[in-house]
Amino acid sequence: MNEPVASETYAAQIRRLAELTSRVAAQREEAHTWYAQQCAAADRAVAEATAQVRRAEAEAAEARERVERVDAEAAHLWQELRTRLGASARRLGDPPGPARDASGDPVPLLHGVRELLDRTRQPGELPGSLNPLLVLCGVGGAVVAYVLGVGARAVGAGSGGDLAVGMPVLGLVVTLLGPLVGLAPARLLADRRHAVLGPRPITVVLTAGLVTTVLLLALAPR
Repeated sequence: MNEPVASETYAAQIRRLAELTSRVAAQREEAHTWYAQQCAAADRAVAEATAQVRRAEAEAAEARERVERVDAEAAHLWQELRTRLGASARRLGDPPGPARDASGDPVPLLHGVRELLDRTRQPGELPGSLNPLLVLCGVGGAVVAYVLGVGARAVGAGSGGDLAVGMPVLGLVVTLLGPLVGLAPARLLADRRHAVLGPRPITVVLTAGLVTTVLLLALAPR
C-alpha cells in the first residue's frame, strides 16, 4: 500500500521540480533581458552625455575665440582713438573692461565704432577762415612766376639767335602758369592742417593768382 503513494509523491515532486526549474529559467531570462536593456540604456545615456560634453567643449572653445577676437578688436580701436586724440588721450587711461550687465552681440557695436573712426579719419576741406592765406598763396605764386618770366625775357633780350626768340616765349608761358604755382603752397597748408585741397580752396587760389597775373601783365612796362 505504501509504494503507490511514494511513487505518486515522487512524481509530484518531479513535476514540482520541473515547474520550479522552468520558473527559475524564465526569471533568469527576464533578469538577463532587463540587464541587457539597462546596459543598452546606460550606453545610450553615456553616448548622449559624451556628445553633450563635446558640444559644450566646442561651444566653449568658440566662445573663448570670439572673446579673444572682440578683446583684440576693442584694444585696436582704443589704440586708434588714442592715436587720433594725440596728447589729450592720456586722460583716457587704459581701455575699459567689459560691462557686467552687458547683453547682446558686441560685433555690431565694434563695427559701428570702426565706421565712426573711419568717418572721422577722412580729412575735411580747409575752413573758410583760411581764405586769406589761400589768396596769399595765389598772389605769391603769380608774383614768383611773373618774376621768373621777366628774368627769362631779360635773358632773351640780352642774347641773340634762338635764345632771343625762345626765352620771351618761355617767359610768357611761365607767367601764364603763375596761378597754378600758388597751388603748391596751398597744398602744403592743407597737409599741415590734415585737410584736403578741395574745389573751393583751389578756386580761391586760382582766382587770386589769375587776377594778380592779369594785373601784373597790365601794369608791366611796354
